[in-house]
Amino acid sequence: MMGLQTWEIWMWAAFHVVIAIMLAIDLGVFHKQAHEVSLREATIWSIVWIGVALVFNAWIWFVGGVEPALAFLTAYLVEKSLSADNIFVFAVIFAYFGVPPKYQHRVLFWGILGAIFTRAVFIIAGVQLLKMFKFTIYIFGALLLYTGYRLLRRSEEEVDPGRNPVLRLARRWLPVTESFHGQKFVVRTEGKWLATPLLLVLLVVESTDVMFAVDSVPAVLAITSDVFIAYTSNIFAILGLRALYFLLAGLLQRWRYLHTGLAVILMFIGVKMLLSEVYHIPTAVSLGVVLAILTLSAVASWWVERHPKPEVPHPGASDR
Repeated sequence: MMGLQTWEIWMWAAFHVVIAIMLAIDLGVFHKQAHEVSLREATIWSIVWIGVALVFNAWIWFVGGVEPALAFLTAYLVEKSLSADNIFVFAVIFAYFGVPPKYQHRVLFWGILGAIFTRAVFIIAGVQLLKMFKFTIYIFGALLLYTGYRLLRRSEEEVDPGRNPVLRLARRWLPVTESFHGQKFVVRTEGKWLATPLLLVLLVVESTDVMFAVDSVPAVLAITSDVFIAYTSNIFAILGLRALYFLLAGLLQRWRYLHTGLAVILMFIGVKMLLSEVYHIPTAVSLGVVLAILTLSAVASWWVERHPKPEVPHPGASDR
């Protein structure tokens, strides 16, 4: 059976051709005109992207065997879960700039194109570091432990797009229009090119994704060091992020233990990296742990939502 490590360049080309065709259909056909994405449309596209990823996963199973297929599925679930958490950040960014719903898809589309490039660079660099310097695995493990700890302590108030350094630089050096000009990122006014607020939103989204990559790429590399598996699982997860945003943006507030679940997952993967030279945790076990933590956080969130604690009256309050 042909191993995944022996795939030739044309397999990479075929993967990117399929992705390019789907993105062209997405933007050039279904979203050629700016419009507010409906719940039905977001649901359909979410199913499409997840379905394509699962078909690709089945193909990996057929071509490469069980182990790489499990690695792809585990990495995909981890990245998909982290992407769900990032949806809240995108919602805060859009609210901060007052982006109309019908323009949000365009920002996310171009933001994800930039994310594809960023993830490719980070994954390739990460794999090379692991090959050249064995001790890098301990740095990545410690980083994941710290990221999990930080996620546990994070509060909603900490997300402030106005503090983004890229945004500060852009506001200082770029001439920007006072209002949106449709879904345009730049406009020509009185012979001068001006940036629109939508370009500032895109810059914040792109720079924020770089921080996301710092968290997620080490987690994926802890699951697999195969560049193709790590890259494709990552890309499939973030490609479905736009549809997932419009589907879940209003529901994530109810998944109150998502942050806790993701923090535990990142810490588990960090421990896995730190113990890699002593004991190898099987990929199937990692997949089971990830699924169990996500399920537990979802069930706990549902239980608390259905059984809220009764409000305790203030000691100084009196009935009137």
